[in-house]
Amino acid sequence: MVRWVPGTPDRLQHAALELFAARGYEQTTAAEIAQAVGLTERTFFRHFSDKREVLFHGQQSLTDAFVAGVAQAPEDASPIELGRSALRSASAFFPDDRRPYSRMRQSVIDDNPALREREAHKLVRLGRSLLDALTARGVDDLTADVVAQLSVTAFGIAFARWIRADEHRSFEDVATDVVRRVGDVARQLEP
Repeated sequence: MVRWVPGTPDRLQHAALELFAARGYEQTTAAEIAQAVGLTERTFFRHFSDKREVLFHGQQSLTDAFVAGVAQAPEDASPIELGRSALRSASAFFPDDRRPYSRMRQSVIDDNPALREREAHKLVRLGRSLLDALTARGVDDLTADVVAQLSVTAFGIAFARWIRADEHRSFEDVATDVVRRVGDVARQLEP
């Protein structure tokens, strides 16, 4: 009988990612992932509904970080300052030591159309949660929608840049640079 070992979901995630990267997502089974860390397939399914969810575990924590950033912003914060606060809060989700894992994870996702679709869906849900948090703070619907979409877009661009092989800045520094650039471009849209 296998004894309980703390950190089982993390161990399964790391094993899955290594197998997906080495053998391909489609060629790897849940049983093989579990076996790689000395567990049964049944144990795998206690933690994840399917092998795809191994790559997206923690999505709610990221969403919670965005929403917490809005909630923790000063009362007099402008809508765009709320969006920046959400991004700063989410930056803590991406410490520098997570970068190699994130690079490998994104590589696996990029190689599979169904996983790319799931990743896009994740960003849509993140935008909706941010929109709800902004409207709860009293931001009008249109402004909240614009800020939520800009914040999620800035997050996506910052993440893609943060995982590049030639990037060494912190996620927060990269995100700050992207937000600054979004502001520069947005000012050019004024009539």
